[in-house]
Amino acid sequence: MRLHMDKGRVTGTRDKMIYGHFIEHFHRQIYGGVYDPDNPLSDEAGLRTDVMEAMRRIQVPVLRWPGGCFVSSYHWKDAVGEKRTPLFDKAWRVEDPNTFGTDEYIDMCRKIGCEPYICTNAGTGTPEEMSDWVEYCNLPYEGRYAKWRIENGYEAPHKVKYWSIGNENYGSWEIGAKSAEEWARLVKESAKMIKHVDPQTELTAAALTDLHWNIGLLESCGDFLDWISIHEYWDGIHQTNDYATYEQVVAYTDHIGHSIDEVRGLLTAMKLEKKIKIAFDEWNLRGWYHPNVHTIRQGVTKEEYLYPRDKNDDNTKYTMADAVFTACFLNEMNRNCDIVGMANFAPIVNTRGCIFTYPEGIVLRSTYYVFDLYVNLLGDVVHDCWAEEVPVGSVTAKSGERVDVELIDAIVTSFSDKAGCAVAAVNKDGEKNRSICLDVEAEGSVRIHTLNGDSTEAYNDIDHRGVSVVQTELGIFERGMEVVLPPHSVSVIEIGVS
Repeated sequence: MRLHMDKGRVTGTRDKMIYGHFIEHFHRQIYGGVYDPDNPLSDEAGLRTDVMEAMRRIQVPVLRWPGGCFVSSYHWKDAVGEKRTPLFDKAWRVEDPNTFGTDEYIDMCRKIGCEPYICTNAGTGTPEEMSDWVEYCNLPYEGRYAKWRIENGYEAPHKVKYWSIGNENYGSWEIGAKSAEEWARLVKESAKMIKHVDPQTELTAAALTDLHWNIGLLESCGDFLDWISIHEYWDGIHQTNDYATYEQVVAYTDHIGHSIDEVRGLLTAMKLEKKIKIAFDEWNLRGWYHPNVHTIRQGVTKEEYLYPRDKNDDNTKYTMADAVFTACFLNEMNRNCDIVGMANFAPIVNTRGCIFTYPEGIVLRSTYYVFDLYVNLLGDVVHDCWAEEVPVGSVTAKSGERVDVELIDAIVTSFSDKAGCAVAAVNKDGEKNRSICLDVEAEGSVRIHTLNGDSTEAYNDIDHRGVSVVQTELGIFERGMEVVLPPHSVSVIEIGVS
């Protein structure tokens, strides 16, 4: 494949928040994940220091919390202050002790160095409850809730800039699901009250690619919103846990950006593309396995609905397929950085996360290293590159349909603050080396960082390292230089980067 880049053709400057993450009160993401007070690896606040360090390494820019479906029966006031009221979480059907609440979350964000992004309860909650939460977090001292924060030991405001009104309230699975008309009215009234408390907040609301839903929302609330939210899981296995094979995953990469295309078109048609950006604020290749919960038949025993969730943490399942898809997704976010300003990998810890915790340490799954490469090596300026002679392969999708897929996915980036450029290149071919010819405007030494394993099924686990990054020096760059990409790999090629 020949990849062309013209320095004068720039898509835009990507926001670092496209490398964001998400965490929810689901299974071991919070308790036994980031928060584990009885573990010797935890600090005085109960936060796992090894997890915090791993999150800092990938420079997590923004972390969405506390849900997810969890939030639609969550009342934040029960998890603030000295006296905590346990919650029976009606979404996931477990008791939450509420020992990890707003202040603990903010403390965690500060230790990581990321922006907090709070998702509010638009299921069983009210506009007033949402705006009270903003008051608690953001007002210096006015009102009972700002004073309550001060009483709890936080004199300075938390200054939470990003807020989401609700989660997936369009879905029948969501507690407090709404019709399009109901949703538009609730969002408008909630946004009004939130902005009255703190007009500096940036607001998003749950959306779909559904035209009727989005038109009603944007007509009613477009003046109040800064973001519109999209969620997507391609391998939807919440009831079956039947993982797509590597070939099936490659089929999923055929058109990752379809949701962006549809929402972009609507924003443009409504003349809102300069005001509202897309927040792809919950995404992953794989859906979470939680059988007999969001179904007509609710499981009766914990063996039916609770214990199966442990299978989400089978590290052998997080292979190079997950890494390849994740890199293709991030490439698409970069290509659409003019309209996509945030994306949140769901979740960051345990379940389908890129970090796995166990009592004695952590495992960094294949997807973690994709973020490591992209965050730390790619530039912020995304170029409108184009390719010729792209190899195409025919693969069988999970549906049984044959799909023709381009086997190399690449983007070119440069830096607003230094010389050089960095190319992200994904070889989706599970068996063959593929070459990329770099027709780009650059000079200097070349090095390649390649994430790979010995097969498409390579994985990392406790005492097993099957996936890793290898750095290789390739000499001095010459325009038209050919670089070999190993099969099932994710690479970042640096040219002239000191």
